[in-house]
Amino acid sequence: MMRLHIFPIAVLAGSLISCATFSLAQEPAQPQAAPAQPQPPASPSAESSSKQAQGKNTHGNDFLVRGTVFTPEGLALPGAELRIRRNPEKKFRWNDASNSRGEFAIRVKMGADYEVVVRAKGYQEQSQAVNAATGERFKDLVFHMQRQTGKKS
Repeated sequence: MMRLHIFPIAVLAGSLISCATFSLAQEPAQPQAAPAQPQPPASPSAESSSKQAQGKNTHGNDFLVRGTVFTPEGLALPGAELRIRRNPEKKFRWNDASNSRGEFAIRVKMGADYEVVVRAKGYQEQSQAVNAATGERFKDLVFHMQRQTGKKS
């Protein structure tokens, strides 16, 4: 018999607590008072390197090579491998792959000549030269891939 009297009291107490919690969560936040005295700016050496770089343009000396890779039928070719190297170097320094729409974008340093090479399984390798010393900030390329002949894919 005593259990029956405790149950309504527990339900009532639980609902009061949840209502109080809900009403506290709905109150607007109180505005914080501004500091009375302005603080002196921190010296640059005291700031972290990420805060120092935040205000600087880290891509100010970059050149953007962007473009699209198509099949012979004019459809986008996703997954084509793109590699870029400086002329006359043999080693490729930048790699990427075309996205689902056949598009790509790679940042390189301005002021040099580059070679962009595109490869895809079942297609002939293609390359195009890019001059990044013209003062322009980007170059748009279009690759129309040709199917390999005489080889199994």
